[in-house]
Amino acid sequence: MSDEEVEHVEEEYEEEEEAQEEAPPPPAEVHEVHEEVHEVHEPEEKPRPKLTAPKIPEGEKVDFDDIQKKRQNKDLMELQALIDSHFEARKKEEEELVALKERIEKRRAERAEQQRIRAEKERERQNRLAEEKARREEEEAKRRAEDDLKKKKALSSMGANYSSYLAKADQKRGKKQTAREMKKKVLAERRKPLNIDHLSEDKLRDKAKELWDALYQLEIDKFEYGEKLKRQKYDVSGAPPASPASGVPHPRPLGPPPPARNMPGPPPGWPPPQPRPGAGRRAPRASVLRALEGPCES
Repeated sequence: MSDEEVEHVEEEYEEEEEAQEEAPPPPAEVHEVHEEVHEVHEPEEKPRPKLTAPKIPEGEKVDFDDIQKKRQNKDLMELQALIDSHFEARKKEEEELVALKERIEKRRAERAEQQRIRAEKERERQNRLAEEKARREEEEAKRRAEDDLKKKKALSSMGANYSSYLAKADQKRGKKQTAREMKKKVLAERRKPLNIDHLSEDKLRDKAKELWDALYQLEIDKFEYGEKLKRQKYDVSGAPPASPASGVPHPRPLGPPPPARNMPGPPPGWPPPQPRPGAGRRAPRASVLRALEGPCES
């Protein structure tokens, strides 16, 4: 007996069982009840469905255990296929995850290499700039030394005032250096770091008021120093200094003029020849001459 026939027989058997289960139960027996006054009639009996036993095809005997076993084997095969597909998908995801990690590590290594190369180039650039700066400073120092040597030679050839000139030059250079150092010191004392990141709103307002007061005091000091400098100039020159807005030139201090230095004479051919008054000009018109002579005659 083939599998198809077995399945057909099995389906017919299941359909008959379902039909038996869905069939209504047979009506209960109704006994006649006789009473003295009323007579109860017996209800009509409904026809029962005719059920026929399933016909088993002649031939080989049907083995239901074999059918159940085949069903179980089929279910097991489907379950095994689902398990295999699940593990294959999981294996594929793990491979993709490993490949992604490898790409991330590769990209991280490339980025680190790029940063290292960039840092090395920046370090080389800084070293090159420092070397160039040192070279320029060295060349400037050499040029300054050569200029000083030339000046010394020129001054030594001028006369006996060379030593006094050198002393004055050194003294002046020392004063400039001292004044520059004092200025740097004062600025370093006045320029304090401004740490306001951790301050609240009220403290920021107090800090702003403090800075405003300091700026106001600096403006006062600046004005007072300017007035003091003007008074000192007035005491030295004997005349009040001219304000730049007035346009009046500064008066010359009292006393004899400074002695003229021994300047070399003008070069040969100086001054250049001047053109004649009438040369290269057109004669004035008569109307212009009359206009010029009219006021003189009157």
